[in-house]
Amino acid sequence: MASSSRAVQRPAGRPTRPRLPRDHPAARLLTRARRAWDRPLTAYYLILGGSLLITVLGLVMVYSASQITALQMSLPGSYFFRKQFLAASIGAVLLFVASRMPVKLHRALAYPMLAGAVFLMALVQVPGIGMAVNGNQNWISLGGSFQIQPSEFGKLALVLWGADLIARKQDKRLLTQWKHMLVPLVPVAFLLLGLIMLGGDMGTAIILTAILFGLLWLAGAPTRMFVAVLSIAATIGVILIKTSPNRMARLACIGATEPQTGPADCWQAVHGIYALASGGIFGSGLGASVEKWGQLPEAHTDFIFAVTGEELGLAGTLSVLALFAALGYAGIRVAGHTEDPFVRYAAGGVTTWIIAQAVINIGAVLGLLPIAGVPLPLFSYGGSALLPTMFAIGLLIAFARDEPAARAALAMRQPRFGRKRAGGPPGSRRWNTMRRRASAARSSGER
Repeated sequence: MASSSRAVQRPAGRPTRPRLPRDHPAARLLTRARRAWDRPLTAYYLILGGSLLITVLGLVMVYSASQITALQMSLPGSYFFRKQFLAASIGAVLLFVASRMPVKLHRALAYPMLAGAVFLMALVQVPGIGMAVNGNQNWISLGGSFQIQPSEFGKLALVLWGADLIARKQDKRLLTQWKHMLVPLVPVAFLLLGLIMLGGDMGTAIILTAILFGLLWLAGAPTRMFVAVLSIAATIGVILIKTSPNRMARLACIGATEPQTGPADCWQAVHGIYALASGGIFGSGLGASVEKWGQLPEAHTDFIFAVTGEELGLAGTLSVLALFAALGYAGIRVAGHTEDPFVRYAAGGVTTWIIAQAVINIGAVLGLLPIAGVPLPLFSYGGSALLPTMFAIGLLIAFARDEPAARAALAMRQPRFGRKRAGGPPGSRRWNTMRRRASAARSSGER
């Protein structure tokens, strides 16, 4: 009787979950996955592999989605693909250079890059130099069919300069004062935002605002400061939206299912949903999209995710989402594992930039957010967006390689065919494997 009362009075703990035995195949697979996930070079491989896969898949989809548009413009079917391939090749060089540059050199580039971005963004507003595309005055013609959008480089400039600024103030222990937290970071960010909004590009302005908030959050800004800055940004945003019929129409198209919804023309948003809906699980096949035949505007730029869903189906879109999720996780991991303040802020800023832009683009295609006119990073057509993004990916790779555990893992690596012979003449290619084979041959000959 006493034992039963003790059993009743015993506090109820958490329900025990049945555990798989260690020799179970699923348990072994889970253990291997955890070990692989916790390896020092996991972030490095995720950033390098994920970004390259997104870029390669983006090239394939740009070729597929842009053929009809090029033919309608009396251009070769591979016109946009060739330009994107050229930009990706230059971007690969920038990625490699950025991944090999030391952190000190990245910090030294922060101020010149910011000054250059501000100069180019101001140059856009000069008549005869700047040009308008789709109603936004944010382009500079380089001659022929080549153009540059300086605001895309402003994102990279804000990340590098903001990270360097906050890191210097942290070293001097000035971030405890709100004025040092905000000045001059917020005024310079608002300067960039003002130059962008002069051209009417609110989508890029939203991305820069996200980068600003990401840097402030990483710097440990208090909640009151966040609320104050967010209130100012929200007030300005509401005024800009209310005073623009085009932006109000985009808000009205959220969740639209018919091309015409009241005074707003939701043709692009609705046909993006049609493309995703007709893709099914595995899609209609690469190159077999129907919406790209003039029904879906900007099929190879802002709405390339819709064409991906139509041709590759749910499996293709989920693969793209998984790659961006892996890239975001790796960026957060790099920012969280480092002891260098600049690396933490720069890695966090780049991750915020890429993930926020991907969420805004995909959310607009899914009809969950208004169409902001921002490309899908590393995926959509556009060299001006691709080049700074690939340089930023090179930053993340450099930071991932610079982690102490990653450096140790890379240092322990051996050449595939053995180490070089120590003490040999300069330039000699004598390997342990070759020595072993030679000694084995001599011993067999002596017998």
